[in-house]
Amino acid sequence: MAAITKNSEILFIYDAKMSNPNGDMDNENKPRMDYDTGMNIVSDVRLKRYLRDYFETDCGKDIFVSDKAKDAKERGKQINGRYKDMIDVRLFGAVFAATGGNDHLTGPVQFNWGYSLNKVELTDSNTITSSFSSGEGVGKDYRVKYSLIAFNGTVNAKTAAGTGLSDDDLSLFDKAMVEAIPLCKTRSKEGQTPRLYIRVEMKDDKVILKDLREYVDLKFVDLDSPEKDKEDFKVRGIRECVLDLTRLGAYLNRYEQQIQAVYYWADDELKINGFDGIKIDKFKF
Repeated sequence: MAAITKNSEILFIYDAKMSNPNGDMDNENKPRMDYDTGMNIVSDVRLKRYLRDYFETDCGKDIFVSDKAKDAKERGKQINGRYKDMIDVRLFGAVFAATGGNDHLTGPVQFNWGYSLNKVELTDSNTITSSFSSGEGVGKDYRVKYSLIAFNGTVNAKTAAGTGLSDDDLSLFDKAMVEAIPLCKTRSKEGQTPRLYIRVEMKDDKVILKDLREYVDLKFVDLDSPEKDKEDFKVRGIRECVLDLTRLGAYLNRYEQQIQAVYYWADDELKINGFDGIKIDKFKF
């Protein structure tokens, strides 16, 4: 199947309530934080892990970064020259051992680190015990009280020519972005819900947009009083949040002639303002 020929820009927002979106193993497995700003942060590797697990477990697809291959040599044997048959390679690229060195494929789909749109508080730690084959371990359990996390991503059509990423792959990727996280029901990952997914598809492989998160404004609603927009408001759930996408809509309208389509999905519980004025066709899926 032919590789894609158009760039895309991605905005993805999900929330985490009383969970640990991305533990830091070097800091007691606490949720990763920017303590200067109070923002919760999540690595792109964590997001891609959700997607890879979805492709393998829920779609029955072969993937390259799999627990079935424990090291680089095993992965090299596993793919045996058929790496482009694996959807995570076509999307995210791969590094694998080869005779005389390492081969590297740059993936057309890339994310930068996600960060919360609100200031986040951590729970006090709870001591937990876990059983291992070598004995019983004791650790601490930290969680975010509430975090509304935003990711920005890109799809590079020129890079897609090297991995063979197709339009069908992108359609499955769109679906995975909405469905993957709720299917990850580990103890620390409960309480995470996708809220908004937007993929802006350009008409060619030349136009690149800015980080779409820069045009998203988070406001808060106290359920018993008028709308608030205070930095110190301690949000505890999605019903207290309003996403104002007025500036995002205006930014996209400036590129109306260069945009092919906007693929759009929003959770029913998410309150959104200001996106109705967008001129480009939207496809809700």
